[in-house]
Amino acid sequence: MKQVIFIVTGGELGDPGFLWEQVAAVKPAAVICADRGARHLQAAGIIPTLIVGDMDSLDAESARLYEAQGCRFVRHPREKDETDTELALGEAFRMAPAEVWIWAAMGFRIDHTLANLSLLVQGAEQGVEVKLIDEWCEVFLVTRRRVLAGEEGQTVSLLPFGGQASGVTLTGFEYPLTKAVLAVGHPRGTSNRLVRREGIIEIEKGSLLAVRYFRPGAFPGEVRR
Repeated sequence: MKQVIFIVTGGELGDPGFLWEQVAAVKPAAVICADRGARHLQAAGIIPTLIVGDMDSLDAESARLYEAQGCRFVRHPREKDETDTELALGEAFRMAPAEVWIWAAMGFRIDHTLANLSLLVQGAEQGVEVKLIDEWCEVFLVTRRRVLAGEEGQTVSLLPFGGQASGVTLTGFEYPLTKAVLAVGHPRGTSNRLVRREGIIEIEKGSLLAVRYFRPGAFPGEVRR
């Protein structure tokens, strides 16, 4: 069984119940908090394996509570080059996982969201599947070939990441492509949809940032009657 590690950061978590459900279903080998992310676990009723960071956002009472429950701390100085999430990802890589799911990594501050998106590159370099996830969607990097198991009608957007992506072939999508070029500044791959329970993404050169929404036709911020 593949080893999955969860990282919880200090951004917008959304429904803590969804995180709790995924912890119960996936049974991650470890749950690592990036400093302020520990606050989210209190709401979800989850005890972290490890808390990483400069601890500038974790109150002393919470820290004592977690220590009493066996949680380990890796403390770093406030003046540092890495973000707390990057430090947490480094700890996750040391555990040799197959996958890392990063929670509460989107929303609130766009600069933090962009910084977290950039961490997906480290996953590709390490050969570890890293994704950002919340109750609405998952975001991951495709560098060669990805078979996306899902549900018909799910929206999947594919955007070139770090430069032009060429030789892009999409199978099982409403708008298929064959050896196409997706260029930065031309968001041609936005709002595609799965028409099968499995979609195949293939790239000859470059990489694509993929955003897959779990609920067909439903997106955050929309009011439905």
